[in-house]
Amino acid sequence: MLLDVTWIDSRYIASAAEEFGIPYFHVDLSIQTYVKLMESFLLARAGNDVVYILPTPEDVDVTIYLLIADSYLRAIVFGELDEETVARIKDLRPYPSFYAVVAGTMQMNAILHKAIDGGLVRKPEKWNLLFTDLETDKYAHKDTFPEMHRLLMDTNACCILLQQLAPCVCPDSFDPIGVHLANVLDIVVGWSIDVVPTRMVRAFNCTPELDREEVARIITAREELLSQMALMTQFWIAQESSMIRPNLNLSIISSSTTNQIIGSVAQGQPAQARNETFRPSKRFFRVGTTESIPWAYRKRDSGGKMVRNPITGEPQWEGYCIDFLHQLSIVMNFDYDLVSPRNGTFGLRDPDGRWDGLVGDLVTGEIDFAIASLKMTAEREEVVDFVAPYFEQTGILIAMRKPVRETSLFKFMTVLRLEVWLSILLAIVATAVMLWLLDKFSPYSAKNNKDAYPYECRNFTLKESFWFALTSFTPQGGGEAPKALSGRTLVAAYWLFVVLMLATFTANLAAFLTVERMQTPVQSLEQLSRQSRIKYTVVKDSDTHDYFRNMKNAEDVLYQMWRNLTLSSGNDQAQYRVWDYPIKEQYINILSAIESAEPVSTAADGFRRVNEHLDADFAFIHDSAEIRYEISRNCNFTEVGEVFAEQPYGIAVQQGSHLQDELSYFILELQKERYFESLTAKFWNNSARSQCPNTDDSEGITLESLGGVFIATLVGLALAMITLLGEVIYYRRKERNQNFIKVAPFGTGDNKPTPPVKAR
Repeated sequence: MLLDVTWIDSRYIASAAEEFGIPYFHVDLSIQTYVKLMESFLLARAGNDVVYILPTPEDVDVTIYLLIADSYLRAIVFGELDEETVARIKDLRPYPSFYAVVAGTMQMNAILHKAIDGGLVRKPEKWNLLFTDLETDKYAHKDTFPEMHRLLMDTNACCILLQQLAPCVCPDSFDPIGVHLANVLDIVVGWSIDVVPTRMVRAFNCTPELDREEVARIITAREELLSQMALMTQFWIAQESSMIRPNLNLSIISSSTTNQIIGSVAQGQPAQARNETFRPSKRFFRVGTTESIPWAYRKRDSGGKMVRNPITGEPQWEGYCIDFLHQLSIVMNFDYDLVSPRNGTFGLRDPDGRWDGLVGDLVTGEIDFAIASLKMTAEREEVVDFVAPYFEQTGILIAMRKPVRETSLFKFMTVLRLEVWLSILLAIVATAVMLWLLDKFSPYSAKNNKDAYPYECRNFTLKESFWFALTSFTPQGGGEAPKALSGRTLVAAYWLFVVLMLATFTANLAAFLTVERMQTPVQSLEQLSRQSRIKYTVVKDSDTHDYFRNMKNAEDVLYQMWRNLTLSSGNDQAQYRVWDYPIKEQYINILSAIESAEPVSTAADGFRRVNEHLDADFAFIHDSAEIRYEISRNCNFTEVGEVFAEQPYGIAVQQGSHLQDELSYFILELQKERYFESLTAKFWNNSARSQCPNTDDSEGITLESLGGVFIATLVGLALAMITLLGEVIYYRRKERNQNFIKVAPFGTGDNKPTPPVKAR
């Protein structure tokens, strides 16, 4: 009889023993039994890959051999944890579905302590712990990570292996493996004595003549014994294997609140407790993104400090792409980690052909897919694949600050220059004086010709002449005109002057206010390139910067081709010989202006520079979606011209990735549900602009522009009230200063005094 307690592949030994009719039994006394139990539980959770962490190098060798010979999971095995091992586990791509630790309680504490310090335990629900002893009351992280699944040996497992009725008392030095070996020896040795009597070996012959009937009988008896042992509670013999393993019944504990038993494992078969389920493994992806408002940006508090996850310490993200990714994780049922590129942002290719940023991380497998404001370009499609676009066509747009208009209550006075106003005042004074002189010295005036004008006429004193000159500037007119022909000639000329001046002022005022309201520095990129007063820039090494570089290079190449054609001596190129270059060198000038204005490092810097130029003499050329987002939240900004160089945004995956079709399908499903429309309305909501001051030209002239007219009216009212007060005071003082004279009645003989009469 041959009893094999090794953990290596023994198919050659088994076949040789069967050929010679020697009963062969393979007994597992290693950690492989525990690993198989862990594997059966992970398969019940729909797992497909796992990272095993074991306490000793020998356990690693035993487990690797088992995984090679008999396993259904993609697995990676690590031994003692140190800094190098922790770093290797953290760098695993793709991210493993599960972590499994098989060890005794004290070894388990040490392994988890190193894993926690190394930052491996970021998702405790992915960790599964199998304890190989009964000292689980000494487990140190039970309350720290209750989400971890713990597989503990039942107390009745001791009773089963000791072949005692439950409940029984397990000895302190209980060794499941040693008891299992004793049970196997007891059964097999007894069977060999009763069924296959041991014969004395009297000779050695390498080529014996075997009794085939005896060999068949022994092999059949061995198979019957294995079948009987498979029915015994202390053994676990799988149907597809003849390995004799101990029946280690395990309880499965996992709960974030009560640490309750959710299932068990008996003879390698997991079973769920009533009203409990084994949570299946969620797929886990490393998703790359980079900051660009409003697509994805790190969340900050009111003080500008970055908000971090209280558990992992990682920054919290928000934005259009983050909400979109969260919705994808729901409909596709996966977990994810957000990863920022270590070098670069979206992705640039160096002269050696290597990529950085999100594209570079996809190429190297650092991330599973990238979701950001990543434009679908032909250059990027050479190394990565894109799924269906999730956002409408976006392009490049120009943002400028609205010019700060100088407001003045007496703005209407600036329509005419100071010398014009002084000339008008001089004309009024001169007209009044001349009118007074003409009325005074003309023999035909109403004052000097009483016979012609016996009725009461207007007396043009100096005061009355000034009043006539002033009131003639109003639509009401100056009132009664002089009677003399000379005076009327002066008045007619003055009225013509008044009409022309009023018409000139009215026309200039309307034109002045209209031109001011309609003042816009530029209307397009072409106009921007033709002027030199307004400076403009882009984000350095951004897609917009690359666009202008490529367009400039294209103009250079086309110019070289045209020059070669026109300078060629062949007759076929004569049609290209023209005096003027037929292509505008627009982008050469634009790129030169951008470089002279110095590209900014971030979009925030670009918007800040635009906002600082109150005279609207600086422009920022950037992604149209980001510019419109900023305009919807800042009253100072406005867009100039139309969107150009339109391209779609898309999710990037590795070339040939299985995620491409799946992501495309769910994006189309979300489009059917109009999800992207609601998401766009959330981030490009113009409700914030309702708080902006009204600057619409169709609303008419503002009060600030003509406020001086009202002030002049109020000043006139105040002067009138002051004048009224002066008149009342003057009249009362004059009344008090009048003398009273006593007058005797005429024709009376006596000298009796009469009552005093007030002189009038």
